[in-house]
Amino acid sequence: MADPAPGFKTVRLKVPVSGEDLADLAIGTIVYLDGVIYTGREGVYQRVLGEGNPLPLDLPAVSNVNFHCSPAAAVEPDGRYKVGGVTATASFRFAKWMADWFRVSGARVIIGKGGMTGQDYRDLFLPAGAVYLTTVGYGTGALLGRGIRRVREVHWLGELGNAQALWVFEVENFGPFIVDSDLQGNSLFEQQAELVNRNLEELYAGLRPPALSRYGETDDRKDELI
Repeated sequence: MADPAPGFKTVRLKVPVSGEDLADLAIGTIVYLDGVIYTGREGVYQRVLGEGNPLPLDLPAVSNVNFHCSPAAAVEPDGRYKVGGVTATASFRFAKWMADWFRVSGARVIIGKGGMTGQDYRDLFLPAGAVYLTTVGYGTGALLGRGIRRVREVHWLGELGNAQALWVFEVENFGPFIVDSDLQGNSLFEQQAELVNRNLEELYAGLRPPALSRYGETDDRKDELI
């Protein structure tokens, strides 16, 4: 297979992902997955962790990869599900669930959009021996859908709906994803944001301050933003 990302290290991992595989992942690495993964976001977290319902399957025995996403799924005439695409959702909203979710699910890989804070990685992911993989941008839902071979099972579809149900997928060459956090608690996004913000004051030196500041023109979160 041709290198899909020339200049970047690319790996293809078997799920469940082993501790050795995770230890070898450096931030910025491109990752593809083979095996079984599942979707779980706030609806599943609330049902299990907030309301105390048991997991509907033995997740630790099935998969250790949790994808924060909304599947575009339809029922075929024979009753099987066809997934045309999977759209990642922003993971920072779920940080409050992560410590308990790692404990009950055995998850060691979280996939989503935009990552979490570096502090979340150090406080929540590092103790669990977990890493975060981010999608590579908007418009990749159909591309990721090509890697889904079949829907193995789905739980709480009637109660939670397509986007929030717990879907279990068999995937092959599923990706690409970028490693945003590693087992040392490093964050690619945090490191790059620091580089960008380092020269922010110099960039705007000598200019009159704007009446209203858009995020990106200021690094002070107390400023009024539009």
